[in-house]
Amino acid sequence: MTAKSDEELTNQLHQLRTQLNKKQTFESAVSSIKSLLLESYSAASLPTQKVFYDVISRVATVLRTRYTFPAYLLAGAEVLEIADRLAVNAAEKTHLKSCIANIRQTLNEQVGDSNGGEERILPSSQRSGGYLFEGHLTVDREPPQPNWLIQQNLLTALASQSRNDSTNNDGSDEVVGGLMRGLVESLDMSMLENLDDLLPLMEGAGGNSRAAPPASKAVVEKLPVIKLESEAIAKEKLGEEGAECCICKEKLGVGDEMQEMPCKHLFHPPCLKPWLDEHNSCPICRHELPTDDHKYESWKEREKELEEERRGAANAVRGGEFMYI
Repeated sequence: MTAKSDEELTNQLHQLRTQLNKKQTFESAVSSIKSLLLESYSAASLPTQKVFYDVISRVATVLRTRYTFPAYLLAGAEVLEIADRLAVNAAEKTHLKSCIANIRQTLNEQVGDSNGGEERILPSSQRSGGYLFEGHLTVDREPPQPNWLIQQNLLTALASQSRNDSTNNDGSDEVVGGLMRGLVESLDMSMLENLDDLLPLMEGAGGNSRAAPPASKAVVEKLPVIKLESEAIAKEKLGEEGAECCICKEKLGVGDEMQEMPCKHLFHPPCLKPWLDEHNSCPICRHELPTDDHKYESWKEREKELEEERRGAANAVRGGEFMYI
């Protein structure tokens, strides 16, 4: 394959990668990627095969974070399986097999939901335990709770304990400490995936803290969108070691369109929009954007003034003089 053909193939793959971010073009993009895989992957140069791998990894990420419709999952699984058969790099094959397993698991769960909550029956050799469903008798222990449920229960207990402590100081620090330790031990990637569900409970644990409204729509519309058109621009914006979108965990690279927050953190626009539709802060550093809620903005100003007064009182010295640091 000539260098020019490689260049044309790379450009086409970058265009298809962009189309994966839009629901209306996702299926056609996956179909085109499948055709290119079968026609061109084996004869492509190693750098071009790396581009193939990057685009196919993007298919898996989009399916994990945005589109869970069965037709999309089946189309994505087929492309990933073709890529797995063609790939020769051991690390790439391992990652592709993991992605395929995740998609199959999601499909099985959806089939279970459509059957009234009953799980797909597995051969006895594949069963991890003897747990049966409602109406059956069993002496085996139930399957472990998922991490997100453990975290939610711990946060609920922590919020309840905090409310009790505010009215009854009975030395229950050990109880709170135990709850916090359990929460930390349960944290993993599922914490990020279920962040929207856990935030209300975290806010409740803070007592009188006020939940922030979404960011101002006008401010969000004015956030700059940067296209990483070349390696030079990517290095300038992402640094030598690169970066990833912390929402979908996809590594950022050439051809991506990124939205920049005032704090300079970058995200895929389709990833950032749902977050800012419900929150007013950066998902990484919590830098706040203005909101359209005048009551909340007034409350923020009052809190700022009170904080300055508290700092002044903390720095007070004898004789009525104040030292501000």
